[in-house]
Amino acid sequence: QVQLVESGGGLVQAGGSLRLSCAVSGRTFSLYAMGWFRQAPGKEREFAAAISRSGANTYYVDSVKGRFTISRDNAKNTVYLQMNSLKPEDTAVYYCAADIRSREYVLLDHREYDYWGQGTQVTVSS
Repeated sequence: QVQLVESGGGLVQAGGSLRLSCAVSGRTFSLYAMGWFRQAPGKEREFAAAISRSGANTYYVDSVKGRFTISRDNAKNTVYLQMNSLKPEDTAVYYCAADIRSREYVLLDHREYDYWGQGTQVTVSS
């Protein structure tokens, strides 16, 4: 069983920054492709960012490109989402997700992921 625990969410003013962390249990984190998704009130869950198992490949939804950075520390079994220049439209619950099938891909479809965290709330005030 793989467990994911997000942290780092909170309330921030527009233009501010937050760094989300997702700690992943298990000894084979380095084999997992990871992703961040978000869900705003009344909206469907949407893809935000993804990173391949090695960290060599990343991908972002257009609305966060240039502002968000996904990274991973395989020694710490943790994936991060650095969020800069935050906007009110970034307000959402942010979820991290893990694909455990040892694929060197960035995965954009939530159906590709096997495990999910409980989510962390990010609120950006105007």
